[in-house]
Amino acid sequence: MNQIVPKSEIHEFSSQTDAVLDQAHKGDIHGAFGSIAQHDLGARQSIGHRLRTLLAIIGPGLIVMVGDNDAGAFGTYTQAGQNFGITLLWTLLLLIPVLYVNQEMVVRLGIVTGVGHARLIFARFGKFWGAFSVIDLFLLNALTIVTEFIGITIGLDYLGVNKYWGVGIAAFILMLASSTGSLRRFERFAMILVFGSLLLIPVFLMIHPPVTQIAHSFFVPSMPGGKLSDIMLIIIAIVGTTVAPWQLFFQQSYVIDKRITPRFMRYEKFDLMIGIIIVVIGAAAIMGLSAATFAGHPEFSHFTDAGGVARGIEHYVGHLPAVLFAIALIDACIIGAAAVSLSTAYALGDVFAVNHSLHRKPSEAKGFYAVYFGLIAISAGLVLTPGTPLGLLTNLVQTLAGVLLPSATVFLLLLCNDREVLGPWVNGKLTNIITTIVVASLVMLSIILTAAELFPNISDGQILSILLGGTVISVMLSVMVQLYVKFKGLKASKPVLIHSQEQNEQNRIHWRMPPLSKLAPFKLGLLNRIWLGVLRLYLVLAGGLLIVKLVQMALHGTH
Repeated sequence: MNQIVPKSEIHEFSSQTDAVLDQAHKGDIHGAFGSIAQHDLGARQSIGHRLRTLLAIIGPGLIVMVGDNDAGAFGTYTQAGQNFGITLLWTLLLLIPVLYVNQEMVVRLGIVTGVGHARLIFARFGKFWGAFSVIDLFLLNALTIVTEFIGITIGLDYLGVNKYWGVGIAAFILMLASSTGSLRRFERFAMILVFGSLLLIPVFLMIHPPVTQIAHSFFVPSMPGGKLSDIMLIIIAIVGTTVAPWQLFFQQSYVIDKRITPRFMRYEKFDLMIGIIIVVIGAAAIMGLSAATFAGHPEFSHFTDAGGVARGIEHYVGHLPAVLFAIALIDACIIGAAAVSLSTAYALGDVFAVNHSLHRKPSEAKGFYAVYFGLIAISAGLVLTPGTPLGLLTNLVQTLAGVLLPSATVFLLLLCNDREVLGPWVNGKLTNIITTIVVASLVMLSIILTAAELFPNISDGQILSILLGGTVISVMLSVMVQLYVKFKGLKASKPVLIHSQEQNEQNRIHWRMPPLSKLAPFKLGLLNRIWLGVLRLYLVLAGGLLIVKLVQMALHGTH
């Protein structure tokens, strides 16, 4: 089978009512725990039938969320716990609505459009922003995968396993699990890793941190003592490691590849909620066990890395919980590497209209698997190559993620208000308000992170000024978006008819985005032009400063 989608297939799709590019994205749903026939349109009336449907659908939300608790997350949460105790647990509570709003929007985009995130940006915003979205995703994801393998080496080092054998086996498993030509087999592999993340529970119980204090810190915000810039940096790191651009690209493409349709939208949202609950519980457990391990000991506030945490657990608690912690770290890095690599391969496959599906074998989707295998092989090779500046690469991931953090959410908000793309599934007023505040907050945090990385001596007063100014901007942008949506809107060429509630629901269930070639051109209003102009200016300035910083680090021999 040719790698490029045949012209006959493209013609077939253009004559249909949907925009699906790869024919493998259409058919029966085969999940890890069940299947649903493509033409199964029956009502789910009994609890048992609904449960079986949920089991077949469940997977994308769990994988993307558990994959988020990866090497970077382990490092950030253990650092927060070891250096500041449990005082920053409340940040995880605030991130729950952020996670849900962002991921719910890409779930809608994927299920309704059948087109990946990067391709939609190309089609609706042009080549400049499309190329930007793909290039920054590729660079950031490649560096992130390197950090995943760094995390694997840290876990292997504690367990006393030769890193060359361990990293090689991990890379081989990642390649093998995705290349069987069966999404179900990959999803079952991913579910094993999801269950493996639950190893943190016995570790938490063995260390037994004070649960009542943890619950209090989770629901009642407080600030630890110390320099405000250090505290803000760790808070931003928590946000950055929990809300990452790759999640948006992966989730949107994976629900398409799994062949989920609008009929099962509610089930996929429930899957997402379960994933969010698991990721927040896991993050709280990591932070709590790290805080309890080092409380009252000399290592408190002297974080090194996750390996140092494992050794501390062994020293103060015991060997078994330390071993389980190291295994959980390796497990998290493997599922993170799989998800991040797939998000890149999906995006490039979607943009270049080549076959890009886990339902296909490598011989049927050469470009898709070449990207996936290449990212894993190169990342593993870099980690094992003597002299590779791993410290510089890790620092680059953190800084670059901070710079690029807001852009993906900006495009997400614009796409979810585009009636040509989502028809009756466009954002409601509340979602727009929340998302606008989230975008403005991410921009504010990104500016603080970038400034702190570039200017380590930034004062507390300057940070507070950024926070105050960002809060004012957040409120103003929220009001402006609502005025824009109310009085201007994004007009569809074919307005959605208003019928009874039941008829509207049926219209929503059966509505799919037409082929991209048949969509009316995207009309950028004044507010959207301002947003994209400011975003472009910010990215140019922050990117330029970032290059200067990296050159300085390289000249000073950062490793």
